[in-house]
Amino acid sequence: MFTGIVEEVGAVVALDLAADDGDARVTVRGPLVVSDARLGDSIAVAGVCLTVADLPGDGTFVADVMPESLRRTALGDLAPGSRVNLERAVRADARLGGHVVQGHVDGVGTVRRREPGPRWDEVEIALDPALARYVAEKGSVAVAGVSLTVTAVGPDWFGISLIPTTLAATTLGDAAVGTRVNLEVDVLAKYVERLLATGSVAR
Repeated sequence: MFTGIVEEVGAVVALDLAADDGDARVTVRGPLVVSDARLGDSIAVAGVCLTVADLPGDGTFVADVMPESLRRTALGDLAPGSRVNLERAVRADARLGGHVVQGHVDGVGTVRRREPGPRWDEVEIALDPALARYVAEKGSVAVAGVSLTVTAVGPDWFGISLIPTTLAATTLGDAAVGTRVNLEVDVLAKYVERLLATGSVAR
């Protein structure tokens, strides 16, 4: 589990796509997140939970990316040099500074509008209407692994405000119109929908 509070902006060193079964192996430089990492640990990369498969010892870690993850996320857009938000799995004794983020991406959105302000940027993200129904104004959403508060909603988009800290400490500061970003909606919304659909809620 994660919180959506980015610890470090790392960089992709390599993304090796397998020719046979469609999976990939990614190498990411992130000295902070690997400082205490062990094999098998979970690290969120641009909002996607990946398992550490190798620690070369040079400030990088290696993770395998399954074909399903490549299809459902924007990880396939990465290339050597791409900047990515990184976060280690939250510890039981740590503060939950953002919101509950699983690292299980629900879909990919696209930055459709960006308006720089005097101190923050107003951004709109386009997404599939089927996913938009889980996004509520003043609710939480993870964008590229960053926990954010929704400021406005539409049938196929939502708005967010990026404060100076977010602009400076995450990759969202560089996300221009047209940029594809991983999205994870609030897991509570999905559980509520499931309970209502199955009639499991006592009346």
